[in-house]
Amino acid sequence: MGNLPGRGPGAGQPEPAGPAEDFEGAGQRALGETLIRICADAGATTGMLYLPDPAGRVLHLAMTIGLAREFALPWSRVVMDDSLPVADAVREGRFVWLGGQEETARRYPRLGLVLPYDFALAAAPLVPDPVPEGAESTGAGLVLLWPGSHAPYLTDLERDAVDSACGFLANHLRRAADAGHPVRPPTYPIMLRPLPPPTPGPAEAAAAMAFIRRLPGGNCALDLNGTITFITAEAAEMLGAPVSRLRGAMPWEALPWMDTPVIEDHYRAAAISRVPRSFTAAPPSGRHLRFDLHPDDTGISVRITPATLDEPAHPPAAPEAVPPEPSPSRATALYQLMHLAAALTEAVHARDVVDQAADLLVPALGAQALALLVAEEQRLHIVGFRGYTAELMARYDGIPLNIHTASTHGLRTGEPLFFADADELAAAFPAVVIGDGMAAWAFLPLIASGRPIGTLILAYARPRPFVPGERAILTSLAGLIAQALDRARLYDSTHQLAHSLQTGLLPRVLPSVPHLEVAASYLPAAHGLDIGGDFYDLIRIDDTTVAAAVGDVQGHNVNAAALMGQVRTAVHASAGAHPAEVLARTNRLLTDLEPGLFTSCVYAHIDLAARTAHLATAGHPPPLLRHAGGRAQMLHLPPGLLLGIDPDASYTSVEIPFEPGTLLALYTDGLIEVPGEDLEDGIAAVAARITAAQEHHPVSRLADDLIGQARGGAPRSDDIALLLLRFARQSDGTRDEPRE
Repeated sequence: MGNLPGRGPGAGQPEPAGPAEDFEGAGQRALGETLIRICADAGATTGMLYLPDPAGRVLHLAMTIGLAREFALPWSRVVMDDSLPVADAVREGRFVWLGGQEETARRYPRLGLVLPYDFALAAAPLVPDPVPEGAESTGAGLVLLWPGSHAPYLTDLERDAVDSACGFLANHLRRAADAGHPVRPPTYPIMLRPLPPPTPGPAEAAAAMAFIRRLPGGNCALDLNGTITFITAEAAEMLGAPVSRLRGAMPWEALPWMDTPVIEDHYRAAAISRVPRSFTAAPPSGRHLRFDLHPDDTGISVRITPATLDEPAHPPAAPEAVPPEPSPSRATALYQLMHLAAALTEAVHARDVVDQAADLLVPALGAQALALLVAEEQRLHIVGFRGYTAELMARYDGIPLNIHTASTHGLRTGEPLFFADADELAAAFPAVVIGDGMAAWAFLPLIASGRPIGTLILAYARPRPFVPGERAILTSLAGLIAQALDRARLYDSTHQLAHSLQTGLLPRVLPSVPHLEVAASYLPAAHGLDIGGDFYDLIRIDDTTVAAAVGDVQGHNVNAAALMGQVRTAVHASAGAHPAEVLARTNRLLTDLEPGLFTSCVYAHIDLAARTAHLATAGHPPPLLRHAGGRAQMLHLPPGLLLGIDPDASYTSVEIPFEPGTLLALYTDGLIEVPGEDLEDGIAAVAARITAAQEHHPVSRLADDLIGQARGGAPRSDDIALLLLRFARQSDGTRDEPRE
């Protein structure tokens, strides 16, 4: 990777911070020297200092030591609400310790999945020592990493060194703030380097070079960014490129055959965990090479030798042993799992989570079966499965949580279980019979928001050792699935609540009126959890008189739906009065309630005996009227102010003839509004479809046609309420029930 903008190559001192002037000078040097010293005193390989933005909502990586830019930049900005160690430490004012790969994967799935390597981590808030009375937190944080060989706990000396450094850094930041010069994070993280070892003399350097040349094979060195800083001629010859092309470049950039996720993954693992690694690869010549990586705090030494592929890397299994199921490489698995992580962010329903997990997870990990179970009402219920039969899943659906099984273990303890073969499972749970025909299992607790919500079961057809790296990946993955499933279940329940509220506020059945055919439909826009305020209603006054209303409350939320119910109630209370008076009374009620939302409404009073209809509007789209045998036309009603604005607003009604065969269409603007098109064109298109409808067909068919046209056209941003009323020619006129 190249240098960051405005940076020179640097040599061992803190690099300038660019435009962040208050981070330069002696203060910057003091912070940098302290960060270098704490890493040395605590034996940490990496140190990261985070400073808050002025609002205290985001932590910015100010400086780091022992970390490649490639690894530092993705973590250079951490939102305070993120589920990451440094955010938790600063936000909650506590010390966070992760003793290894599996603990990282279990507690911080996203971190464990993106960095699936073995390391220990500490995150601590910077609190002044002693804390001044009444002083606020500095809002800053410190992150330290130790190699994968570190014990799963901190020694007293290491913890004392961390606490001392945190106190010093916090006091420095506090003094700067008290002096009116608070330390702000720089534009880019400052990449510190540890102090270099003493420079060898000429004789010593010559002896070292002679020693390297005498070694068989090839040798090269990488810095922590992956750049080749030194390479011997023998190594260059084995790699198939001249020294001049390789020095100063990254291997996977200079050599196309090394540009694979597998090779880069080995480099990342060595650079982060500081643990030696080995792998083999084949250049275009076809001669396999062995690469031994030996990392430390300054870079990675690489030893290149011809690989002896005729000798197995591990002793062969006994003839009667079943060979383990082949599994994808870590890089290949991670590539597919990252796709899964992206797919889970788009999963809306619980069914989507199951499908995405099954489609991507099972092949990525070489599993043969998967089951997702959630805890509800003190029982485990199957959400979905893949690779199992429905009959088998039905046996396990509804298991009580108080029964001690592998499926319920994680819900009680939060700990995953891995069984390499059937004997291990039987030894742990002798009274439980799985009966799925599999040979190895992983039972992973699904933990979201710090609480277990279910279990993920992965099953394999052959015995499987479940090495630590794989366990960490599976644990991370279970955490991602748990979070996605928890969101999806919340969405599903909220969506069901919204749907129930919406439909509950609309009339379930419209009244039957002789000689009047009625069809009503409601089509919600694709708003997810939004609840619309569109409504329709038909109120029977007597055997020959009805009142019809269609309205649209501003907004798509619970408040809009609640106001819609109040509008319907107000219209019902005044129904039978003159249309202008009905709208005026409803308007006064809404202005008294002061809902902060406006409502459009059209109201019609239809007298079948007198064969007339009186209509009034409050800022609503114009109704459409088709006379018997004629074409549909727009009714130009006197405009009226939206309901809920002016309590003294008045409305005007219009009387029109309503003869047998006449059809009246009342609707909300979602039916006629199409993005990018003129509103009158939308009204004309609906009028044309009404004109073309056969008079002898039920009005329900016309309603289906209009709604179907709206659903199949361009995406719409509003709900649709539609009410069709036709004066039947037949004396035994029929009525159509509304449909959702």
